[in-house]
Amino acid sequence: MGRIIRILMLALATVIVGPLAAAQAQRIPVVRDAEIETSIHKMLTPIFRAAGLNPGAVTIFLVNDDDANAFVAGGQNIFVNSGLILQTRSAGELMAVLAHETGHIAGGHLVRGAEQMERSGLIATIGSLLGAAAGAASGRGDAGMAGVMTAQDMVRQNMVNFTRGIESSADQAGLRFLAQAGIPADGMLSFLKRMQDAELARPSGSEYARTHPLTQDRIEAVQDAVEKSALRGGAMPPGYDDMFARMRAKLFGFTQPMSVARVYPPGDTSIPAQYARAIAAYRNNVFADALGRTDALIKAEPRNPYYLELRGQILLETGRLAEARPYYERALALLPGEPLLLIPLAQTKIDRGSDAELRSAIRDLERASVEPEKTPPIVWRLLGTAYGKVGDMGKAALALAEDNLARGDKPNARAQVDRALQLLPRGSPGWRRAQDLQREAEDKPG
Repeated sequence: MGRIIRILMLALATVIVGPLAAAQAQRIPVVRDAEIETSIHKMLTPIFRAAGLNPGAVTIFLVNDDDANAFVAGGQNIFVNSGLILQTRSAGELMAVLAHETGHIAGGHLVRGAEQMERSGLIATIGSLLGAAAGAASGRGDAGMAGVMTAQDMVRQNMVNFTRGIESSADQAGLRFLAQAGIPADGMLSFLKRMQDAELARPSGSEYARTHPLTQDRIEAVQDAVEKSALRGGAMPPGYDDMFARMRAKLFGFTQPMSVARVYPPGDTSIPAQYARAIAAYRNNVFADALGRTDALIKAEPRNPYYLELRGQILLETGRLAEARPYYERALALLPGEPLLLIPLAQTKIDRGSDAELRSAIRDLERASVEPEKTPPIVWRLLGTAYGKVGDMGKAALALAEDNLARGDKPNARAQVDRALQLLPRGSPGWRRAQDLQREAEDKPG
């Protein structure tokens, strides 16, 4: 129940401040990775279309959380825990879970959930008032408490019934979307059964079971649909298994580097295994080994932008910015306009310090921040630095206001907004944006 409420609160917050900022405000550890976000979005595109959604309007966010879970918030935003990718055993399982989440979007369940919470709040309020009235009439305080407890029980049962209903509805929608996309639904059944086993084995159950209540009826309905499906036991669409294996290897390397040798034993010479080992070496600060392994990957697949990005990242974060730059440039040539590549490239240019390089970095960062609600705070910090170095103090203040507000530091955000409003030309786009930020800094709680 607590997690459901937190998700619904997040959904309401994103209407005002955008999904990434709201997630940061709720202390949800969103991380950005171009390869994983792109891979998941590509795999889900046929499902989005089957659901009648515009794929370009749905955003994937990766959450650094070990629990096998996913949720939707703020409209058409899907938050995928890293633990879900690590704990699902196939591309089919991952797609099934995310088809279910797409069912929540297509069914408008967040809006209905918010309405249900409002109704539940009304029930609780009425129950409290009736309880208080009963206590006053009888002269007994315990009668009033009994009325409050009855109202709370009604709220709890209403929410449980509602949640079970929308979970079943999302299952059925997900099954339809998978079928229309030509993707076998076997993974939905195997995943649900494994989560049910985990719930039975542990008193606390699994995070997925707590936020997506499992019932035998729900699992039987999915099993019946899978058994009747003409796609049962079929292959995944081309490329899905490979994308899943690579993103899983990447996450093991970054989040569990010490487990890579166990998950990918020495005899495993597959590309995902090599990828995981290269990243694990980097995370374990064995930089020469990490660079050597990354070079081998680039040699095997010279047009893979994510290997080039990895080598650039290793060099950048070990202080070799000049050496990192060409790898980001080569990666961007393969993925033009990718914001998560423009950002580190801009860092290498700011390091150079010349006016031309600084202005080039500003152009990169402005391209990376065309959607402010999705922009990582580091973009605003880098823009503040670059604008300051070229003497544009009004835009520097505006960028630092964005940064402080994204990180929840309202006092400093207000101070930077005041500077921006004083320094920027009245009526200019930057000045108008500063006014928006001023309202956000004043209205946001905390």
